[in-house]
Amino acid sequence: MSQAAPALGTREMLRWAWRQLTSMRTALFLLLLLAIAAVPGSLVPQSGVDARAVEAFKLDHPTLAPWYERLGVFSVYTSPWFSAIYLLLMVSLIGCIIPRSAAYWQAVRARPPRAPKNFDRMPASARFETEKSVDEVLVAARTAVGRARVDVVDDQLRAETGHLRELGNLVFHVSVVAVLIGVAAGALFGYRGSAIVSEGDGFSNVLTQYDDFSSGALFDPDDLPPFSLTLDDLVAKFQLTGPQRGAPRLFEARGTYQPRPGDSERRYDVKVNHPLKIGSTSVFLVGQGYAPVIKVTDAKGNVAFEDAVPFLPKDGTYTSTGVIKVPDAEPKGLGFQGFFLPTAVSTGDKDAPVSAFPAAANPLVGLFVFTGDLGVDAGTPQSVFVLDKTRLTQEMNADGTPFRVSLSEGQTVDLPGGGSIEFVELRQFARFQISSSPLVQVPLIGIVVGVLGLILSLSIKPRRTWVRGRREGAVTVVEVAVLDRVPRDDLPADLDDLLERLRSALGEEKEPT
Repeated sequence: MSQAAPALGTREMLRWAWRQLTSMRTALFLLLLLAIAAVPGSLVPQSGVDARAVEAFKLDHPTLAPWYERLGVFSVYTSPWFSAIYLLLMVSLIGCIIPRSAAYWQAVRARPPRAPKNFDRMPASARFETEKSVDEVLVAARTAVGRARVDVVDDQLRAETGHLRELGNLVFHVSVVAVLIGVAAGALFGYRGSAIVSEGDGFSNVLTQYDDFSSGALFDPDDLPPFSLTLDDLVAKFQLTGPQRGAPRLFEARGTYQPRPGDSERRYDVKVNHPLKIGSTSVFLVGQGYAPVIKVTDAKGNVAFEDAVPFLPKDGTYTSTGVIKVPDAEPKGLGFQGFFLPTAVSTGDKDAPVSAFPAAANPLVGLFVFTGDLGVDAGTPQSVFVLDKTRLTQEMNADGTPFRVSLSEGQTVDLPGGGSIEFVELRQFARFQISSSPLVQVPLIGIVVGVLGLILSLSIKPRRTWVRGRREGAVTVVEVAVLDRVPRDDLPADLDDLLERLRSALGEEKEPT
C-alpha cells in the first residue's frame, strides 16, 4: 500500500508560497490584474483629480455612490486593494529577477557545452566530406560561426551565441520594477490639488488656497513650494461656424508669478498641455469658465458682498451653476443658488432661457433667493459650490412661485425684504491643477530602457553550434549540428547559411550531400 505524502511544515509551506509568488507566471498574472484594477480609475471620477466631479457623481447616483465609497472606487490608486496588487507585483518581479540574474551571471561565465554524441538527434544537423584536414576544418568553422563564444577541443568546435537575449529579458523586468518604484515614489512623496482663480485675482501655494488637495502619505504640506501667481487675462476661443460650432479652439491663461516671496515677478503663458514649471511643481490649465462679479446690498443699505463668483460649466454651451453665500447680510443671511448663461436665448414665454453658445455674447445670471442661517459659523467645513438649505427659507412670490432674479450685465434687482443684487461685470476664471511628482523621470526612462530590452529579447537568437571532424581514409567527414534554445521555424535555413559559410571558408563551392 502506498503511503500518503507527509504534510508540509511551516517552513516548507512558506518556501512553496514564495516560489509561487516569484514565478514568472504569477508576475504576469499580477501585471494583468493591475491593469484590470486600474480600469475603474479611468471610468469613475477620482477624488484626487476632480473632487467636484466626484460630488456630482454622488448626487447623480445616490444608490451606487455609497458602495463605490466603501470599495474605494473614487480613489482607486490609493485604495488598499490596488496597493496590495501593486506591492505583490513588485515583490514578485524582484523575486524573479534576483535568481535569474545569478543564473545569467553563471551562464555568461560558463564555456560552451560539449557536443552530443549523435548529431542526427538534434533539431538541425548535416554532414559533408572534404579533402581538407581536421585542423583546417576547425579553423574554417571558427571563421564561419562569426562572433560567438568558441572553444576548440580535440576534433570539435563548440560555439554559443545569444547571451544578450537573457540580458534583454532582465533589463525589461528591471525596467518594470523601476517604473513601479518611480510611480510609487510620486504617489508617496507627491501632491496634487486644484484651485479656481478669477481674472484679476491671485493664488498662493498654501493649503488654504486649494479647492481640493491630496498628497502622498509621506508628504508634509508644510513643504509646499512658496510660489504665488496672478491671473491677468484668460483667452477662450470657440469655433464660430460649421458642424463643430461651439467647439473649443484655444484656452490660454496669462499673468505673472513669483517663485519665492520677494523675487521679481515673471510672466507666464499657460495653455492646455503646456504647463508652467516652477521648480519641481507643474501648474496645468485644466478648466475654464465664467465668474460674474456680484454685488449684494442688505436691507440696511450696507454692501454685504462684492466679488467674482465662479459658476461651474455643466455642458458644451457652458450652462453653469453656482452659489453665492452672504452670511454677513442684515438682518438675516442671504443665499443665492442658480445658473449662468453666457449666450442666453429665450425658448418661449414659460420656459427658462438656455445658452446657445459658450462664448459670452449675452450673459445672464438667474438666481433663487434664500434667507436665514447659512451654517458657515457652525464649524463644519462647507463646499463653496453647495448651499446648505437646512436653516434657510426660500423667498416666494405672492402667487406662491419661487422668487427668481434674472440679471444681465450692469443690471440691479431689488430683493424681497429690502436690499438689492447687482451683476457688476463679467470675468472669466481658470481652473489650475498644481502637482508635483518626485522621480517623474524614472518611469519614462524605465519605459524607454524596457522597450530596448524587449527588442533585444525578441530579436536575438540564443544558439549553440557544434562542428566535428574526423578523418576517414583520404577525406575528412564534417558533422554540423545547431540547437536553438528558443524554438523557431528558421533553424534549417540558418543551418544552410552556416554550411555555406563553412564551405566558402574551406574554399569549396560544392553543396553538401
